[in-house]
This record gives sequence, C-alpha cells and structure tokens, in this order.
Amino acid sequence: MQETAKRVTRRRVHTRARLLDAAFRVFAAKGFGRVSIEEVCEAAGFSRGAFYSNFATLDELFFALYQERADLIASQVADAFAQDGPDLDVQASVDRVTEVLLLDVDWLLVKTDFLVHAARDPEVARILLDHRARLRRAIADRLFRARGHTRLPAVLGDVNGAAHAVVAAYDGVTTQLLLDKDVERARAWLKQLLTALLTDGSTSPSTH
Repeated sequence: MQETAKRVTRRRVHTRARLLDAAFRVFAAKGFGRVSIEEVCEAAGFSRGAFYSNFATLDELFFALYQERADLIASQVADAFAQDGPDLDVQASVDRVTEVLLLDVDWLLVKTDFLVHAARDPEVARILLDHRARLRRAIADRLFRARGHTRLPAVLGDVNGAAHAVVAAYDGVTTQLLLDKDVERARAWLKQLLTALLTDGSTSPSTH
C-alpha cells in the first residue's frame, strides 16, 4: 500500500513537471492569454484530466511556472554571493552571478507577460512584489554580512540600496536582451554594470 502511494506520488510529480515544462514552451511561443488548456495538454502529451489533477485553472499553472523560475533565480543569486568568507570578493561574486543567472529570452517573454498581468491584478502584483523582495533580501543579507570587510559606494546608501540597484540592473539588461536576443552581450553588460555598482572604482576590500 505504501509503495503504491509512493508510485502515485512520483507519477504525479513527474506529470506536474511535464505540464510546467510544456506550459513554459507554449506560453513563451504564444503569450499568456493566447493559450488554451488543450494546447498545454497536447504539448505535454497528457489529457485534460491530468491537467486538472494538478491545476485548477490555467492561471494557477502560469503562477506555478513563474514561481518555479523566480525561485531558481533567487537561489542562483544567493548561492553565487554565499561562496566567499566574511570578505565579499565583489568581482568574483559578480563573475559567478553573471555566469549562472538565468538570462533566457523565453523566460523573459513569460516574465513580461506576468508583469503585464500583475499591473492589472493586485493579487498577481503581490506575488511578483514578494518574489522581488526575496531576491533583494538575498542580496542585502550577503552584503550585510560583509559589512566592515567590503566597502560599497556611498551613493548606494546602504545594503538595501545596493540590493535595489542590483535588481534594477538585472531588469535593464534583461529588457535589452528581450529586444536584441544577444545573451553573451547581455552577460558582459550585466557584469560591467554590477561591478560598477558594487565597487567604488576598486575591487579591493576595505582596510578600515
């Protein structure tokens, strides 16, 4: 009985993952609001029954997809910043962030649809704002732990100001990527921006 329950659970997890993967491809290709449940099911190779055993609505699937990718980005940033000791090697951290950070045109298309949806729906906006706050906290917490060891430009104010600046830089670069589709250029530009933001002209830690 227990083994049967485990198999059912594994199958459901697999089905959900395939639905999310298929939805990502379909949403990126056609845009949210232009996709039907049938199209997602067809892309995943499942029936409507499989869909409804995992999601109540297409909106719920879209939110789950966004949450999955948003959590991945927050985790990538936190991991990249966490690899140094008390000192924060800004240049090394920036290099790691720009190497692993999700810069993907299809994701940006989905993310932009979510942003437009959020602009018209307060509940969706709350979800988006919560993700952005978690992303900024992950950055600010790491910068806070490095205080006294690593100097930040005074113009940023404090670690929270620095975290806002980092997220804003990412937003700007990803918007440009959405237009020119040049991922390597986007990574190089993001690296330059973050280095400029988080240093005062020198990547050496403070001696104070």
